[in-house]
Amino acid sequence: MKREAYAAARTVSPRVEAYFARHLAEAGTHGEERLASPPQAETIEAMIDAAFWASLRREEGYMPRISLAFLSPEEAIHPLVFERPLPLLPGPLTRVAPAVERPGIHLGVWRDQGELYVWGTTRTIPKLCFVLEVAAPGLLVVKHHTGEETGKFVNLAVLEGDQIKIVDEQARSLPDCPALLTSLLGFAPAAWNRSANILVQLAVSMRARGRGGILLVVPAVHESWRESIVQPIPYAVSPLFSDLAQLSRETPDSERLRVWQEELGRTIDWVAGLTAVDGAVVITDRYEVLGFGAKIARRHGWAQVEQVRATEPIEGAAAALAHPEELGGTRHLSAAQFVHDQRDAIALVASQDGRFTTFEWSPCEAMVLGCRVDALLL
Repeated sequence: MKREAYAAARTVSPRVEAYFARHLAEAGTHGEERLASPPQAETIEAMIDAAFWASLRREEGYMPRISLAFLSPEEAIHPLVFERPLPLLPGPLTRVAPAVERPGIHLGVWRDQGELYVWGTTRTIPKLCFVLEVAAPGLLVVKHHTGEETGKFVNLAVLEGDQIKIVDEQARSLPDCPALLTSLLGFAPAAWNRSANILVQLAVSMRARGRGGILLVVPAVHESWRESIVQPIPYAVSPLFSDLAQLSRETPDSERLRVWQEELGRTIDWVAGLTAVDGAVVITDRYEVLGFGAKIARRHGWAQVEQVRATEPIEGAAAALAHPEELGGTRHLSAAQFVHDQRDAIALVASQDGRFTTFEWSPCEAMVLGCRVDALLL
């Protein structure tokens, strides 16, 4: 029986096709090699449609968590190739999902004689390869690989039911665009790329826990931030926990790269896990952990923050002035107050419902900038 088509797939596919065509052409003019094959709108639509309906199914009570990548077996490195390819249909995708649910494993999709099929699995994909990830039932994320050794991906669009969010590439050109946001958008300058990416990974890990929490990043060169924290910190750390700081400074060779990535990932998850405790985690901008469970208080003599400039890097989302609590509640209010009083600090706030907001001081606007970035962290 023919199933109903997922309308959002047809709506978004031309935009996604144009994005990949443009960026692949730009990469080609710069002489970059091992680029992915460009996906056509028809292919994009079919992959989104199949993934959406698969996401609503169950396999032995479990929700499918799959990642589809459009590439041929020849474009992958050491792929696992099925003797008999699978049709790109919700049923087969659901049944194979338990085998590929771990992060970093993609089902390879290719077209032969006009038909799309799943040829196997791969852990390596070329730069600018079209990837479609099932994040939750009815929640799909369109992304691509940046080509970096860190395995970083850039989100293009988020589809949830009939709602479509297209990431605004031009957000990075706004005045005072935060370094974290620029990195999430995939355009981080090499000078601070690794630093920003560590914050990205911390944000992803915080959000994935679903417990909510606050991470404060303060300058290592002074301690004025303590004027905005109730003393003593319940779980102050002495000596400073510096494992993450040491890993962030390391430049591993090719032989140690994978081990370094695993150590970095485990340490990031460890630090992010501290945010589950009531209060805030405080780390330096060198990634030294100072303590957790910290209670934020308004700095003596400073005014209470009344509004922030709220933004979201999504096309059609206009910046607006808002009270911090409108962005998510008391966590957001206290984080905004901290950044208002400590203007060289950054606050990352995760909500239990999946929303994620960053707070930084904007010299151009002379106020706190609150940027909702959960669409970039899926």
